[in-house]
Amino acid sequence: MRTVHSLKELRTILRGYRQQGKTIGLVPTMGNLHEGHISLVRKAAESADVVVTSIFVNPMQFGAHEDLDKYPRTLAEDQEKLAEAGNTLVFAPPVEEVYPEGLARQTKVVVPEVSEGHCGASRPGHFEGVATVVTMLFNMVQPDLAVFGEKDFQQLAVIRKLVRDLRIPVEIIGAPTVREDDGLAKSSRNGYLSETERRIAPRLYQIMRETADRIQQGRTDYPALEQEASAALAEAGFRPDYVNIVNSVTLKPAAPDDPEITLLVAAFLGTTRLIDNLSLTR
Repeated sequence: MRTVHSLKELRTILRGYRQQGKTIGLVPTMGNLHEGHISLVRKAAESADVVVTSIFVNPMQFGAHEDLDKYPRTLAEDQEKLAEAGNTLVFAPPVEEVYPEGLARQTKVVVPEVSEGHCGASRPGHFEGVATVVTMLFNMVQPDLAVFGEKDFQQLAVIRKLVRDLRIPVEIIGAPTVREDDGLAKSSRNGYLSETERRIAPRLYQIMRETADRIQQGRTDYPALEQEASAALAEAGFRPDYVNIVNSVTLKPAAPDDPEITLLVAAFLGTTRLIDNLSLTR
């Protein structure tokens, strides 16, 4: 496995693979990798001859009061995990390689509608930063396919629309959420939880499951279910950000006759913001 830091070297290496007729898969990450990320690499390897994992802590998707400076940079450990998973190439550019003229002068990509609400409302500008850097990575790597985790459900919807609207020739593959044994979705942010908070954290998924069970039993009073789930989260020690039951495609509030719906949840536990989702077919 090789690691490169410049776009010029990346393109030189990938040109050689393309000349050999090999297909290329991309797994965009911000590093600090866990088993959830590694599952994306393995999924990419199922369909591509060459897997490129990017490691770039993207400043454009962090808000003014978010944890950009504190976000863990663990390149050496990440390289070991990726090598064991069969990754081919790591692209770990410095910020000046991606944004040579700085963020203020950078062209930005905006994806309407699906970027709005949910995390888009709680983190203004976040999905603009995601859409911009993903578009740039698609242009840099020019992959045949790219794999994203379903845990970031709204992000996946944003990227699917981005690719569709801009006619980018990349197949987008969603990979199932990887969970701890107690149900907590694996996330880099779990490392910020205290021991006490970590014991409480699985309750998030449990409350989502309880809500989903009520829907499967026939309830369609979604606003009431959202309020009940939010109250249960607060009682468990969370500070709910949002609990939204939405149409799985549009991410708009679900209608009683929608066949596919998704429960989107974000909540703070201490200072750590956790997100999760659960989709079901009625």
